[in-house]
Amino acid sequence: MKLPIIAYGDPVLRKKARDISPQEYPNIKQFAEDMFETMYNARGVGLAAPQVGHSIRMFVIDASPFDDDEPELKDFKKVFINACIEEETGEEWAFNEGCLSIPDIREDVYRQPVVRISYYDEEWKHHEETFKGLAARVIQHEYDHIEGKLFTDKLNPLRKRLIEKKLSEISRGMVSVDYKMKFPAVKKGR
Repeated sequence: MKLPIIAYGDPVLRKKARDISPQEYPNIKQFAEDMFETMYNARGVGLAAPQVGHSIRMFVIDASPFDDDEPELKDFKKVFINACIEEETGEEWAFNEGCLSIPDIREDVYRQPVVRISYYDEEWKHHEETFKGLAARVIQHEYDHIEGKLFTDKLNPLRKRLIEKKLSEISRGMVSVDYKMKFPAVKKGR
């Protein structure tokens, strides 16, 4: 089932998400599939639960679109639950990022190239793994979502000022997207 993506300006995107348990979410596999379907429909490579209105520590990634640049990403499709970044290392590098909650804005963001993360998968199996390159970047971007942060927070003050009006327009629904979104500043019934 395709879920509506929450647009910039909604408080759920700024809230630190909470850990969950298998007892609370017995249908976590179905929720993960719904998130993947939503992400694919919007042509994304990652989607965090807060982006679909659930303030829980979960995100999904399919980095296979980057397999031309990094062949090891050919089948990189994962679910991350209760994730915790243990370590980020290496010299920061820039990459042009976008976000399904912030359509039509792309900016260069600096991140470290290696990340060590512990998490549970959709079977509630625990993992601690190290990722590098574009996989690390997508993980860091989605992890920021469950921490209540957005990629625009990493921009310098001048860049932030230059996109302020566009961000305001996004929150009011003044953006054209071909996927379902919920806009925080749009009144229901209009």
